[in-house]
Amino acid sequence: MKNNSTPEATPSKKKVVQKTANSKKEVAKLSRWLHIYLSMVSFAVVLFFSFTGLTLNHPSWLGGDKQVNIKNKGTLNVKWVNNPDTNKIAKLEIVEFLRKTHHVKGYVSEVRIDEAEVSVTLKGPAYSADAFIDRKTGKYELSEIKMGVVAVMNDLHKGRDSGSGWGWIIDISAVFLILVSLSGLILLCFIKKRRVAGFITGIIGLLICYLIYAIFVP
Repeated sequence: MKNNSTPEATPSKKKVVQKTANSKKEVAKLSRWLHIYLSMVSFAVVLFFSFTGLTLNHPSWLGGDKQVNIKNKGTLNVKWVNNPDTNKIAKLEIVEFLRKTHHVKGYVSEVRIDEAEVSVTLKGPAYSADAFIDRKTGKYELSEIKMGVVAVMNDLHKGRDSGSGWGWIIDISAVFLILVSLSGLILLCFIKKRRVAGFITGIIGLLICYLIYAIFVP
């Protein structure tokens, strides 16, 4: 007589099933933890880049396109610039003099030296300063361009003239946002009732972005 009852799972199979279930729970738990806390850390970053995304597209809304031009003249130590050996031009002394005398800021973007003139360019977010120095007399003309807070934030958004430190902030922020997105997708995989609808919605969002690009971008 045949036994039609379903055979019970062996202890080894039970352990494998239990281990798999525990692993899934741990993945879900870790994804939830990452998603919650990285989202909180990234909140300020998302707010900043969202706001500056608008001001970049519409710089005139909050005065982001306004600038102030400042002109100055003066004379510095002629020995710093009249040495025939251009390698001995006192670049550091010139820059420090300009910082102390005219409170210029930013980093040194460029120093050009020719027979008659030394030019120094400093740049920062929404800021630039150009000094043109006569090598015979030490007389110089300084031109500064300053823009407002919105323009500064726009340049920080783009990472323009912001230095390597701010570049690291942008990179770290990007990694945070990637992790938030990935952890959210992993969490969606564990929500059976909304999993399909969630992925369909994500695909539709990607298609809409592509269609906007294909239709409206020249």
